Amino acid sequence: MTTGRVAIVDLGLGNLHSVAKAFERAGAKPVLSADPDVLLRADRLVMPGQGAFRECSHALAGEVGEAVRAWIDSGRPYLGICLGMQALFESSEEAPGEPGLGIFPGSVRRFSVDLRDEGGMRLKVPHIGWNQIASKHPVFEDGAWYYFVHSYYCVPEDEALVVATTDYGGRFCSAIARDNVLACQFHPEKSQHAGVRVIGHFLGDVSWS
Repeated sequence: MTTGRVAIVDLGLGNLHSVAKAFERAGAKPVLSADPDVLLRADRLVMPGQGAFRECSHALAGEVGEAVRAWIDSGRPYLGICLGMQALFESSEEAPGEPGLGIFPGSVRRFSVDLRDEGGMRLKVPHIGWNQIASKHPVFEDGAWYYFVHSYYCVPEDEALVVATTDYGGRFCSAIARDNVLACQFHPEKSQHAGVRVIGHFLGDVSWS
């Protein structure tokens, strides 16, 4: 596995150091940075985040956002985690009027306030904890358990983007992939062996379509 230089985009939003530690355990030497020059010199780019879409939108409104767009356009590997996945879309119900990066057409929606399982039991929002995914994509383990922390989920206009779904009061998109872009709503850095698999693929593969 060839890792190269891994840059983790520092938006000041959440679990950056746990993500960095997970990449270190996988054999990489990640750098946390909000410097566009540092980000653009890397070989792989990771954008994690726990927090609000509004703050994320503001953090990406300037040179950092331009660098992320340029990165994705260049065809080099990008991994978005949680908010780093949601930011790829055009808008979010969490922050009306605040733009995402608009890499893909689509929006981010909030789980229903009356979310229920198949037995009629009310489900808590935010969705926190372990849940299974359904996927036929080689990066992910069909039926494996991953760790989630979120109240919002992505709704791509192009359903072909969706490579994994999860059931929480109904099916939602839990991962997308296209060309050099891989993104997941769950947290691979918190998902034990299944998460290690995702990080390993990201460090070793170039295209996930």
